[in-house]
Amino acid sequence: MMRALYSGVAGLKTHQTKMDVIGNNIANVNTVGFKSSAVTFSDLLYQNTQGASGPGANIGGINAKQVGLGSKTASTNISITTGGANQTTGGAFDLKLSDGSTTNFFIVNNGTENFFTRAGSFTVDAAGNLVMGSNGYYVMGWQVDPTTHEIKKDTVSKLQIMNADARTSAPEATTESYISGVLDKNDTDVNSDDGYAMNLNFYDSLGYSYTAKFAVKVTDADKGEYTIELKNIYDSKSKDILEEYLAEDPTHSVADLFGTPGTKTTKYSPVVTDGFSVSGTDLTYTKDGSVYYARIGGTPITDPGGSGALGYNFTTQTTPTQTVFKSIAQIYGVSETIAQSIAATTGTTGTIDDTGTFVVSEPSVFNTMKFDLENANGKGNGALWWVGNATDTGNTGLTNLTLNTSVLTAYGAANERGVFSDINVDCSSVLSYDNKGTSSMGMTRGAQDGINGLGKALGALTGLSIDASGCIYGTYDNGNTTLLGQIPVAQFANASGLEAVGQSLFKATLNSGDFDGIGVDVTADGGSMVTGALEMSNVDLSTEFTDMITTQRGFQANSRIITTSDTLLEELINLKR
Repeated sequence: MMRALYSGVAGLKTHQTKMDVIGNNIANVNTVGFKSSAVTFSDLLYQNTQGASGPGANIGGINAKQVGLGSKTASTNISITTGGANQTTGGAFDLKLSDGSTTNFFIVNNGTENFFTRAGSFTVDAAGNLVMGSNGYYVMGWQVDPTTHEIKKDTVSKLQIMNADARTSAPEATTESYISGVLDKNDTDVNSDDGYAMNLNFYDSLGYSYTAKFAVKVTDADKGEYTIELKNIYDSKSKDILEEYLAEDPTHSVADLFGTPGTKTTKYSPVVTDGFSVSGTDLTYTKDGSVYYARIGGTPITDPGGSGALGYNFTTQTTPTQTVFKSIAQIYGVSETIAQSIAATTGTTGTIDDTGTFVVSEPSVFNTMKFDLENANGKGNGALWWVGNATDTGNTGLTNLTLNTSVLTAYGAANERGVFSDINVDCSSVLSYDNKGTSSMGMTRGAQDGINGLGKALGALTGLSIDASGCIYGTYDNGNTTLLGQIPVAQFANASGLEAVGQSLFKATLNSGDFDGIGVDVTADGGSMVTGALEMSNVDLSTEFTDMITTQRGFQANSRIITTSDTLLEELINLKR
């Protein structure tokens, strides 16, 4: 009778334990990363009232006579390998582990020891460390090798993803560019003295920006021949560093950077007819009562007195004056600078041919560009045939030029600038078509894939992202994306053997297997990390409520054992009466 009382007490205790576990499960039905538990019972102890005996010659064996003494809690098993549902949050640092063949865990640290969790609600603290949002424990991971810039899979350490180095991205010098678009031979800019302008923006190794200005001029439109000249290179303060380079040393030349020295010949037809005539071997221009003469037939225009002037006022002047320069400019629409240059014998010469065309030959540095107007090389009508230097006389097969900005690194105030890299100029996409007198040709920084050789300014961190393998990337306003670290996972031979320590954390036990301190890539066995989502609790309320009912009835039944035993005791005591 007393045994029944104590059996009932033992049953009450075990069912109370089970109810405690059910209550904890239901209380954590919305706890991120929570793993439900389940209780199993076993019988407690048996009292033998008679032992078992074996069969003899005259009588058979009999079984032992035992009386059970109640139940006990056999185990509390955590359903750790059962995943919870997705809870979409959109948070950049909210991560859900998707398992492959093994249950994975994030690795976190409280400063003294590692713990493991499925709750991936992370944030970044004031020091730039990736931490658990609930308790500030460091998220542990792999760092980037400073030499190879690849992940170094070594002992895990705290991920300081927003340290001083990560807040900026190093600049890069520009190494590639390309010219694309249409060059129309009827474009007035192409046929002007200044030419058709193109700009190339580029960077040095410290991220300082520069603008190189080029001019495209026609040589022979009918043959599809043009020149490309480098005119200026301005820094961000509008200082022409090309001009500085040329002024620093008389041996410096534009050819050091772009093109080859050569002679550029330009033909100018008369732009006026009033007062202009060709008679015999003389060109005559009458204006405002004055008559100006110049020799023709290919003979250089010079003053008979040897002054080298373009022409002179026959009626009133015996030496060339500014008036003479202006008269030539008026006849042919050229700049007075050209006329003065010829007069000063600076290497620029001028002649007037037998048609009255003013032919100017001047030293220049440029690259030549020729288009295939008749599809002679099979690339298509109007496609670029070749580009090259001033001495090229045929199809060299070149479609690229080089802007040798590296020569600017060593001159003058080089310490004010970074290292320049030579810039490859891909011209293969240029076309020469009728575009209604408008050219669209332009220069673009970087290769045509839009990725390589761009060059970049110093970049400021604008965003962080985590991919499916746990790699953390920083995005910068200069277009760079930099690898900052990787979140590995821990795996255990017996994940169910982990010990829950609260705050959705587990720690290793003797029966779970050890953590090696390194971890594994989550994708190694087909797992992944889902960004912007969390793992919900795996508590199944329908199961919990069913267990609650059976537990309640079990507790109720065990309480009846006690009350019934008490009634029996009462009857026993009443025998004395």
